[in-house]
Amino acid sequence: MITRLTPQDAAFFQLESSSNPIHIGSLAILQNAEHAEHAEHGGDAPVLDYDRLVDLVESRLPLVPRYRRKVREIPLSMGRPVWVEDSRFDITFHIRRSALPGPGSDEQLFDLVARLASRPLDQGRPLWEMYLIEGLAGGRCAVFTKTHSALVDGDTALEIGHVILDTSRSPRELADDSWSAPREPTDVELFAGALSHLAAQPREAYEVFRDAGSSAFGVVRGARMAVGAAVKMVRAATSGAPDSPLNTRTSRSRRFDVVRTDLEDYRTIRRRFDCSINDVVLAVVTGALRTWLLSRNEAMVESDSLRAVVPMSVYVDGDDKPAPASEVSSFLIDLPVGEPNPVIRLSHISHATEATGRQRRGVRARTLVHLAGFAPASLHAMSVRAASTFAANTFNLVITNAPGPQTAMYIGGARMLQMYPVSPLLRNQTLSVGLTSYDGQVFYGLNADRDAMADLDVLAAAVHESMEELLGACI
Repeated sequence: MITRLTPQDAAFFQLESSSNPIHIGSLAILQNAEHAEHAEHGGDAPVLDYDRLVDLVESRLPLVPRYRRKVREIPLSMGRPVWVEDSRFDITFHIRRSALPGPGSDEQLFDLVARLASRPLDQGRPLWEMYLIEGLAGGRCAVFTKTHSALVDGDTALEIGHVILDTSRSPRELADDSWSAPREPTDVELFAGALSHLAAQPREAYEVFRDAGSSAFGVVRGARMAVGAAVKMVRAATSGAPDSPLNTRTSRSRRFDVVRTDLEDYRTIRRRFDCSINDVVLAVVTGALRTWLLSRNEAMVESDSLRAVVPMSVYVDGDDKPAPASEVSSFLIDLPVGEPNPVIRLSHISHATEATGRQRRGVRARTLVHLAGFAPASLHAMSVRAASTFAANTFNLVITNAPGPQTAMYIGGARMLQMYPVSPLLRNQTLSVGLTSYDGQVFYGLNADRDAMADLDVLAAAVHESMEELLGACI
């Protein structure tokens, strides 16, 4: 089966660089022994091993068929690239095994994730990788997945985390998969198919043929046009982002750190100040960014702000439960980092989020509506897509916030303890902040440029300080 990349898919695929890999990461930490207290002494066999993970993913691939497809470019740049079945698909290339020197610490795990997140995916194969990371202390293991943003669109393709999670220790059974590797189309066949497509799309053909003589890939302009109208509207409505140490040229290396907080604390603050969970999240992040900037001796006045792209709130008001929607959208908001009072910061944010309707830019996510439950990784991918519709010079960072299930989930029988998003850095963005709620907790994944954010641990610690400030104001 051959399908053409959408304009936005093509834009993501073409605009990636070695210093800006555009893949969505997801880190799940699992309890991988029946009795954790005996795990370090060899008392229990692991619940999830490499072979079981391979079998699990292979059985679920029919639910995400694009994970067996790769991108092929059209000869002479005659149109957008296409998805084709990979005739040499090898699941063991995509699912890999790694181990920490036992007993591995969380810090060692996060350093490994940073290195894995730094590496671009092989564009000659299906655009995803999964790592089983063994050796964590306490009988735990981790599964780290990274998927190119061109692959996950929330409509025809979901992130693989949607399909490997189960609600019980016993993985659900699916019908046998009859897939077999097909013959790939030749370059001649792809070229002929592209000409036939262009014959039926005269406007697209005009763009392609006009730019075909250029050394640049002709269709990139067409891909950018797909988001151009939204960008023009935002440029007209907003000025450039404030100057910030968060916006410099990025290197090829990353740092990764995490924060774990309790969902009930956000509910307490929400009830006290009559705002949304999303407002509380943004206020906590704002307070942490303020502390981090002060630690760098950045001069600030009360009116100073940082501009963020954030997703719409995906909680039902008053219920705190995730609500699937037909669209995932993002908006620009100024975070009042110069304001020293945490309650006033929250008030500014709450009022600002009420006035963002005209700025929202969404992407379709029809498939999400039909799922009984949904995994945060797909929602984070949708948020990054929505964020890409804003001009890069109009914001300082991206903050994605996606709810997960509030009951225990399992991968191959191993209970998931924690789940952290690893959102990509967009061009000249040195920090991305991702949040996922799961089983009564809120997990922060902080992905940052290694050179520009050597003090990422300061920001991570500041999240707890910011939360304590707001909780103290509730008394």
